[in-house]
Amino acid sequence: MSLHTDSGIDIQTLYTEAPLMNERPGEAPFTRGVHAQMYRSRLWTMRQYAGFSTAEESNQRYHYLLAQGVTGLSVAFDLPTQIGYDSDHPMAEGEVGKVGVAIDSLEDMERLFAGISLEDVSTSMTINATGFILLAFYIALAKKQGADLKKLSGTIQNDILKEYAARGTYIYPPGPSMRIITDIFAYCALEVPRWNTISISGYHIREAGATAVQELAFTLANGKAYLQAALAAGLDINVFAQRLSFFFNAHNNLFEEVAKFRAARRMWAGITTALGATDPRAQMLRFHTQTGGSTLTAQQPHNNVVRVTIQALAAVLGGTQSLHTNGFDEALSLPTESAATLALRTQQIIAHESGITATVDPLGGSFFVETLTSEMEAAATELIQRIDAMGGAVQAIEAGFIQEEIARSAYAYNCAIEDGSKTIIGVNQFTSDEVSDTPILKIDDSIRNLQAQRLAELRARRDAAKASACLATIRAAAQQGNNLMPVVIEAVEAQCTLGEISDELRQIWGEYKG
Repeated sequence: MSLHTDSGIDIQTLYTEAPLMNERPGEAPFTRGVHAQMYRSRLWTMRQYAGFSTAEESNQRYHYLLAQGVTGLSVAFDLPTQIGYDSDHPMAEGEVGKVGVAIDSLEDMERLFAGISLEDVSTSMTINATGFILLAFYIALAKKQGADLKKLSGTIQNDILKEYAARGTYIYPPGPSMRIITDIFAYCALEVPRWNTISISGYHIREAGATAVQELAFTLANGKAYLQAALAAGLDINVFAQRLSFFFNAHNNLFEEVAKFRAARRMWAGITTALGATDPRAQMLRFHTQTGGSTLTAQQPHNNVVRVTIQALAAVLGGTQSLHTNGFDEALSLPTESAATLALRTQQIIAHESGITATVDPLGGSFFVETLTSEMEAAATELIQRIDAMGGAVQAIEAGFIQEEIARSAYAYNCAIEDGSKTIIGVNQFTSDEVSDTPILKIDDSIRNLQAQRLAELRARRDAAKASACLATIRAAAQQGNNLMPVVIEAVEAQCTLGEISDELRQIWGEYKG
C-alpha cells in the first residue's frame, strides 16, 4: 500500500536512518529554530486576526482579546480598503466592513486603536497594495499619541507578488508596486527600525490550492525577488533583511507541516547567504502562522476545533514566532466572540499544558521528520530553480506559471475529495444530516452610509488647499522617484483619505489588469 503526504511525497513504512544533522538551535542555517532557547525563554506571540464592521466595533473586539490574554493584535481590513477605494466609492458598495474593518482616514485609525498605546502593543496588518497608506496612518497616529517611533513594533504584509499569483487585491503594475515596497524598506530602516516591513506570505498561496511544497517554493521565490529588488535599489541586505518576516499556513498533515517550516528556515538561510548576507540576523527566517481557513468545513463545524488544534501543534512544533488560530465557525461567517476566545484558549493550552514548549525542536532527530524535511527542501528547491530559469518570481507570475501550478493542484485536490480518495470528516466520510445551530456573526449593510457621512464631514472641515497640495507632492514624488513614505505620512496628517492617495497614483501608474 502506497501512502504519501498531501504534496505527493512518498511515506515509507519505517524510517531507520536520516540525513546527518549536527545543527544547534539559534545557529545558521536555523533548521532547528532561530533562537537557542526557543519557547523556554519566550512563547510565540499569540495573535487573533480580527477586523469587521466599523473601527469602533473592531476596537471593542481588540480590547476584549487583550483582556483574554492575546499578546499581539492582527488587523483584517475590508475589501475596499485593500484595493484603495474609500467607503463612499461606487466600487465599495456591498463590501464595506464585510471581510474586515473599513479604514478611510486617520480618524478611522484613531477609532480603531482608541485606548490602545501603539508603543506597547505589537500590531500585524494584513494589507498589501495599500500597505504603505495604512502604515502611514499607523505612524501618524503613533506620533499623535507621543510614541517613540523607534519603539513601534509590528508587521505589514506588503507582499504584492502573492497578490498577483493567488489572491487578486493588487492595484498597480508590478514595477511600481515593487518600488513602493523598497520605499517602505528604506524608510522604516531609518525611522521605524523595529517594524517588520514585509510578511512574505505563503498563506494565501496555500489557501488558493497550492500544496505544502508549492507554498514553500513560491513563497521563498517571492522572498528572493524582494531581496533582489532591494539590492537593486542600493539597500544593505544585512540591514533590510532583518526586518523581513514570513507568513505561512498550517494544514492537517502534521509531520509535513513541521517539515515545511524546518525546511523553510534552512532554505532561506541559503538564499540570503548566496545574495551576500553575512549577519546571522539577516539570514534568519522568522514567521507567523495562521491555521488553514480552507480546511474548515461548514458541515459539522465543531470538528474544526480539532483541525485547528492539530494545525496549531504543527506550527509550534515547527518553531513559529507568532500564531493565529481560526475560530471553528469561520466556514460560516466571521468568528463570533466566543469562537475567537476558544481559538485563543487552544493556543494557551498548548503553551501551558501540553509540555511541548519545554524543549527546543522536540521532533528534531526523528528519522521520519529529518528525512521529510530534506525531501521537502529538495522538491521546493527544484521548483525555485524552474522559476529562476524564467528570470525570477515576477517573470514567472507574468508568464502565468505560478498561477497555473496552483490551479492544477487545487483542481486535483477537489477531485480527490469528490472521488473519496481524500477523506474529509463530515464532508465525504462520517456525514450527518444534523443541521448546525452555530451562531453566525452578521454585518449591518448600513455601515457604508455611516462611513460615507464621516467622509463628507471630514472633507468639509479639513484644510482643502493643504490636502490638495499634499496630493500634488505625492504625484511629484512618484514621478521623480523620491521615497513616497514621508509625503504619504504628511498627506494622511492633512486628512487626505486612502482612496484619494490611491487614485493619485492610479493616474500615474494605471491599474494592473492581469
